[in-house]
Amino acid sequence: MKQIALDIGLAPGPNLTNFFAGPNQAALQHLQLWAGNDKRSPVPTYVWGESGSGKTHLLRAVQGALRDQGCLVGWMDASMAEPAGFDEAWRVVILDDVHLYTAVQQHAAFNWFVNATTPGDGQQRWVLAAGSMPPSDLSLREDLRTRLGWGHIFQLQVLSESERRAVLRQHADERGVFLSDEVMDFMLSRFSRDLSSLIQLLDQLDGYALQTQRAVTIPLIKAMLENM
Repeated sequence: MKQIALDIGLAPGPNLTNFFAGPNQAALQHLQLWAGNDKRSPVPTYVWGESGSGKTHLLRAVQGALRDQGCLVGWMDASMAEPAGFDEAWRVVILDDVHLYTAVQQHAAFNWFVNATTPGDGQQRWVLAAGSMPPSDLSLREDLRTRLGWGHIFQLQVLSESERRAVLRQHADERGVFLSDEVMDFMLSRFSRDLSSLIQLLDQLDGYALQTQRAVTIPLIKAMLENM
């Protein structure tokens, strides 16, 4: 059965509070401590894991937390064909999906990394990066690959189905939504199993149910999809 990935804009964006850690508690705590500390260690951090493990959620959450503190952040991901040059106003450099970087992006990422960790103004910046595999397995230029493996490294694990079910149930209970086992089975079999996407789907279902004055059921889900 084909899974459907929804682009839902009604839910709040990624933050460190709404990241469901499960087996990834060590990585979350590391980033929470770092993002909440004014005297940040300049040692880089790299997180890796398969799709759906929460890499981009964590990076976007850190970016948002730092922006809330007034920090300027340099962000690069694989969608940026022509990355900007390094900006000394940045306090942090974040590199997402490094395993997908082109030669041009790798060149820019290396430049950002070097300027962040050996700055001319004497102010070291933090580098946070993410990819689908450990640094030693990345097919990147050697000078960038070795730098990504220099500091703290955390592997992220995808939540098990029972953990995803528990999180969905908790989130539904917090919203006062009754989520039957039948609806849960339908969501997990028909939609993207990425937990962030499932939470956003539940948020939108709750909004649609309130709008239509109906309970969250499989017919409600199908009706919502027909009206999207």
